[in-house]
Amino acid sequence: MLSNLKKNYLLLIYTFLLLYFFFNLLGGERGLISYFEKKNYLKILKLEENKLANKIDVMESNISLLTNKLDLDYIEILIREKFLVGKKEETLYITKNNDN
Repeated sequence: MLSNLKKNYLLLIYTFLLLYFFFNLLGGERGLISYFEKKNYLKILKLEENKLANKIDVMESNISLLTNKLDLDYIEILIREKFLVGKKEETLYITKNNDN
């Protein structure tokens, strides 16, 4: 038994090294599975970043309408939304937004 082990010593070491590198290639913190999970997570974060950037652009445009030059049409829209005020013989329709 010991003589066979001595003869196949290099083969045994190569086999263990091959198995070690194979399992670390697939699993582990830097493996292929982890790579694809991180790639998917990056894609989700980029989509969220785009949504937030769009929200920021909308907010900045709304703020610009209220600062230097007052846009009376925009102020009228805000008053109608907040206080539910309308003109005479005007029908108001209130819809619910499901946006978060």
